Amino acid sequence: MRRKKSFISFIILGIMVFMTVFKTMSYSSIEAWRNDVNSLPDQIRIGYMPSPNGELLAKANGAVEKKFPNTKIFWKKFNTGRDLITALAAGLIDIGTIGTPPAALGIANNLPYKVYYLHDIIGESEALVVKKDSGINSINDLKGKKIATTFNSTSDFSLINALKLNKINQDDVKLIDMEMPDINKAWEKNEIDGAYVWEPTKSKLVAEGGKVIITSGDLAKQGTITGEVGIVQNNFASKYPNVLKDYISVLNDSVHKYKEKQQESAEALSKELGSPQDETLKVMNEITVLDAKDQTDSKYLGTKNNPGGLGKILKDTGDYLVSHNAIESSPDLSIYQQAILNNLYD
Repeated sequence: MRRKKSFISFIILGIMVFMTVFKTMSYSSIEAWRNDVNSLPDQIRIGYMPSPNGELLAKANGAVEKKFPNTKIFWKKFNTGRDLITALAAGLIDIGTIGTPPAALGIANNLPYKVYYLHDIIGESEALVVKKDSGINSINDLKGKKIATTFNSTSDFSLINALKLNKINQDDVKLIDMEMPDINKAWEKNEIDGAYVWEPTKSKLVAEGGKVIITSGDLAKQGTITGEVGIVQNNFASKYPNVLKDYISVLNDSVHKYKEKQQESAEALSKELGSPQDETLKVMNEITVLDAKDQTDSKYLGTKNNPGGLGKILKDTGDYLVSHNAIESSPDLSIYQQAILNNLYD
């Protein structure tokens, strides 16, 4: 019953779009492409997902625009990581934030990006939420039920591992591939019994009477770790290394503000998430946000000479994607490690 995604078709379409854009570039734009590493780009195109992390706070506060006053900043919202990396592969965005499963998927498919930052480790902010009248009181009650999630996402990864840990055959559960806005609609129409979702969808379902069965925080304690990583186009990273370092400094400052001024940060984030301030404050404490210093920890990116555990997390995630026919093969650990720009923190 488990699906096989036509991911490559997304990439081929994206590359075709990129080639069309590239052919229409002016001579001056092509010359600008060749500027030295100390130059500033005319624009920075950032793809993001509505997750309550430090980057979204930087967007809410205009911190990136303040850091690069002479550069046009474009923010593009995505509902799924797979859509975001398709846009990045097509050359339509420069920087993006995605979950660990789509990040591993892109690396396995040799897409033109590197991981430069680990924004957060996901905890209670993602969870399996079920309807109170669904008859589901534990993971063991999922057999025969309709459970929605976004395939090849952090939520999907957590859901499948929750089934595995509880020795439940996933073919016994009616798994449905949906994006978060569609899950909201299906929930309201009683078309599904539950869903494994992230914020702010999780809070919306709970507010509408949903019951949390298990969270990604619970699964992390059992070894299933998910997070959100920052990725950057290879061309952008090689051409503007100092810009990327400055962007990291913005993220670092935002994470410190996130931790030290929570009420103020919650107020700013609530406008981005479309949720009440008290609810936003709650979900902020359901993930572990990381600053620039944290990146060098042996559990995370590590350093150039001492790679951290993120490579292993991505490798394990890639192996999972193979077992579910999302990708044909998962490369060696060294390939995942080479896709991590931990030299930015030496």
